[in-house]
Amino acid sequence: MSKINIRQMTLISLFAALTAVGAFISIPLYPVPLTLQTLFTLLAAMTLGSVMGASSQIIYVLLGVIGLPVFAGFKAGIGILFGPTGGFLLGFIVCAFIVGKIMELKNEKNIFYYLGAGLIGTIILYIIGITQLSLVTGIGIKKAIAVGMLPFLPGDILKIIAVSFIASKLKPIIELK
Repeated sequence: MSKINIRQMTLISLFAALTAVGAFISIPLYPVPLTLQTLFTLLAAMTLGSVMGASSQIIYVLLGVIGLPVFAGFKAGIGILFGPTGGFLLGFIVCAFIVGKIMELKNEKNIFYYLGAGLIGTIILYIIGITQLSLVTGIGIKKAIAVGMLPFLPGDILKIIAVSFIASKLKPIIELK
């Protein structure tokens, strides 16, 4: 991998900060709050690509792990990663990397390509998040889906649509080289 420049470093940091802001825009549902974090995770991946998008999410998660209250509900600490919602936080990194890779596969992208990438990323995020939610709480996969996915589907579909339109307009503006 080549060295990143100041502009790229700034964009990575910006998307880490936006993900933190997205955590503060929250509707507290138990055990998984509804936030805008996924919107910014997908936006980072779609505009920055795999390595830089995932790097922004790694920085976001590390900021929370070291004690900055950047997670939903102004929470922080490594314990959150091992709690019911930790899989979603780790899933942001995997989601950003895979969505970024999908975006790198094709030069000319239409809105449906963005929507498909967002859908795949969200499914990956759900798989990782629901798995940990089920394991940590012991509620079983069906119950974990009922509390950790189903209430969020309408909002996540709207976020995928919104981020696809935003990214399709933003991507040509952001010059990464």
